Amino acid sequence: MDLGIRGKRALITGGSGGMGIEVAKLLIQEGAHPFLTDIGEDALAEADRQIGGTAGYMAADLTDTAQIAALKDKLAEQGGCDILVHAAGVTGAKGDPLEMTDDDWMEAWEIDFMSAVRLSRALVPGMVEKGWGRVVFVTSENAVQPYADEAVYNAAKAALLNFTKCVSMPYAPKGVLFNTVSPAFIETPMTDGMMEKRAEELGVSKEEAIESFLKEERPFLTLGRRGKVEEVAPVIALLCSDRASFTVGSAYRVDGGSVGTMNI
Repeated sequence: MDLGIRGKRALITGGSGGMGIEVAKLLIQEGAHPFLTDIGEDALAEADRQIGGTAGYMAADLTDTAQIAALKDKLAEQGGCDILVHAAGVTGAKGDPLEMTDDDWMEAWEIDFMSAVRLSRALVPGMVEKGWGRVVFVTSENAVQPYADEAVYNAAKAALLNFTKCVSMPYAPKGVLFNTVSPAFIETPMTDGMMEKRAEELGVSKEEAIESFLKEERPFLTLGRRGKVEEVAPVIALLCSDRASFTVGSAYRVDGGSVGTMNI
């Protein structure tokens, strides 16, 4: 399927992670030009190498408005930005919701929510000028099915889901379509770290930790395994495309059945 995005320029945040790399590969196959950003310069260089050395990249802290402005300027030098895939995020502090400190809440809020708002402010006006744009926020199953010990993450991702619907209303008529993709328990360094910590705490192997986690913590994950970035990235790529021209303000779940209800 031709996605109709040949020549389009895409910013991918969290660009040195597995999801960012896989999305970049798919966009390159479609003739688009990805530009990666993340916290670490070395990791970005390695990510660029993995996708063939054809993407530009720049390290930036997305909680810092000055660094977002510098990123915008860099993109402008290369023709601007037609597509934003915002995959950067953190799980944040975990534990009893009432034992989370203000700093715990604000860390998740700044990284998982406000970074999306700031990037949209910076980049969407340029898309409006062109009359065409796509914004895809990577949210999470937690946005609609919260877990008590991940309250700071739940709240930030739920807010991002709501923001997506709000901002889609005034900007879709201007040609800029906002949507979200919500993965669940994907095989990434983040979930690797979670499972390694669980394995250590329980005194079991990583594989046993994954098995017990699925049984005890994710009972609705029908497929009974972690997902792969290769199973999520195609949905993101489709929403970046000209083919998704009638899809706006929508939330796509790629979760192996992890959320125990249907979309309504």
